[in-house]
Amino acid sequence: GGQSFPAIETANNPKPYPASPGQSEAYAAPETTTQQGKEQPMTTSDPAPTTADAPTADDSARAAVGRVRDEIGKAVVGQDAAITGLLIALLARGHVLVEGVPGVAKTLLVRAFSRALGLETKRVQFTPDLMPGDVSGSLIYDARSGEFEFREGPVFTHILLADEINRTPPKTQAALLEAMEERQVSTDGVTRPLPDPFLVAATQNPIEHEGTYTLPEAQLDRFLLKLIVDMPARDAEVTVLRRHADGFSPRDLDEAGVQTVVTAADLRAAQAAVRNVTAADDVLGYIVDLAQATRQSPSVQLGASPRAATALLATAKAWAWLGGSPAITPDHVQTMLLPTWRHRLRLRPDAELEGVSVEALLQSILQQTRVPL
Repeated sequence: GGQSFPAIETANNPKPYPASPGQSEAYAAPETTTQQGKEQPMTTSDPAPTTADAPTADDSARAAVGRVRDEIGKAVVGQDAAITGLLIALLARGHVLVEGVPGVAKTLLVRAFSRALGLETKRVQFTPDLMPGDVSGSLIYDARSGEFEFREGPVFTHILLADEINRTPPKTQAALLEAMEERQVSTDGVTRPLPDPFLVAATQNPIEHEGTYTLPEAQLDRFLLKLIVDMPARDAEVTVLRRHADGFSPRDLDEAGVQTVVTAADLRAAQAAVRNVTAADDVLGYIVDLAQATRQSPSVQLGASPRAATALLATAKAWAWLGGSPAITPDHVQTMLLPTWRHRLRLRPDAELEGVSVEALLQSILQQTRVPL
């Protein structure tokens, strides 16, 4: 079940852009099968007209970002939707919550992603006894100089993989929160900026809830996207086994041939280009209408906040830019609605008992909200 999104063709990348981060064909969220309504066919806007002769800086940045996907594909099979989601979060300068059972290559995905972008990555396994200083860094007494010196924690990196973030107490979760929101760490009255770009990819396991600390709403709201990494389709899984049979080791990205294909300048150009994507007033009104529909729904206890609306605008702009579009359309908003809002709504307990899911609710809101033409 679940809808599939149109492939977007970029101006100079005739290979269609696969899988939006909402759902790919193979990774439709199972909850949406409860929705019986007919889907509106979604059309993509034409790629932005570019000068016929020289490719613009915008085009070369888009081509560079497209190459990242191919590089990650050397190590990770079939997770196109999650790769697109990570790219969109990076372009929109946000953070990602990745949910999936153990063993679906979440860690490998983030490592291959940072390698292809030439960024430093660190991994923290969150445990119940992890202290805030273990994440952000702490003051260490240096016996030789007789002074305290600051030792940087793993958060001082470009891409931080926070594994099983819901296994650590709220105190440590809050330490990561300041880093995510402010992009800085404060210790002993001194504020230290984090490297740029900075992205937190936090994973959580949807199955085991023994000994976990549920992320509070305020913290979930800090994540730009929530991506669901599902079990691979049969063909993809056969490909995974074939690679392992031929000697592939997930610990050795060099052997897999994953190389850095993007420069820091490409990345900055891409982020600047995404900020320049325009939005018409009626599309902004459409985003607000969708947000208000979640607040007025009888099944919802906590609707989409204004921050959720600005997050949807940011992700729609990144998705539009990836597809070569100079402005966002309602289609871009619809595509990004599910991954941007699925973790921000809180359903009423009675609605949950009746089997209503956030995904099904968002699908019905999409169908009932008037689309600007």
